[in-house]
Amino acid sequence: MVIAGLTGSIATGKSTVAAILESCGAFIIDADKIAYDVVAKGLPAWQAIVNHFGRDVLLENDEINRIYLGDIIFNDPGQKHILNCIVHPEVFKEMERQQCSIEKNHPGAVIILDVPLLIESGLHQSLPEVIVVYVPEEIQIKRLMSRNKFSHSEALSRVRSQMSIEEKKTHATIVIDNSSNIEKTTSQTCEIYRFLKEKYGTSRE
Repeated sequence: MVIAGLTGSIATGKSTVAAILESCGAFIIDADKIAYDVVAKGLPAWQAIVNHFGRDVLLENDEINRIYLGDIIFNDPGQKHILNCIVHPEVFKEMERQQCSIEKNHPGAVIILDVPLLIESGLHQSLPEVIVVYVPEEIQIKRLMSRNKFSHSEALSRVRSQMSIEEKKTHATIVIDNSSNIEKTTSQTCEIYRFLKEKYGTSRE
């Protein structure tokens, strides 16, 4: 069994690569999905968010208004840190639970921890392989402008609000260049899956 980290930056195509790895046979532990689930109404993280940010952060059905909350933390690093301190422990707890379940039921698995903040959180330091999905910054900006209809300044602001993809690349043991077409990305990704299986003697069971 091997546990590898997967990360990237906004508009680099990390989710695309995760889907390809899963189609090859890898087990994906998706931190974004878990982060979404752990703030569901009534759960401890939900209560802590309401306690700190107030009920203005809720929709009519009492679920978290993610757009409203996102606007708050995007413009206030202090509030973003507080939110991370609320949510991240719950996310890591669930990631560990999923990992243990996969290890128990599929001892030969390739497990991919799909974590946007893999480098920032320091989690990458404990992993044997760190996969970074890479495109140059100018492609990130073009993709955001096309996909989200952002202006150049809006796209640049969002890209620069994160750790740069160039810095993330320096922490990688494996880099997937997603700046070309889906066929090339698929080929690279499937080759990496085969590499992980061969190097660590794993197979999906």
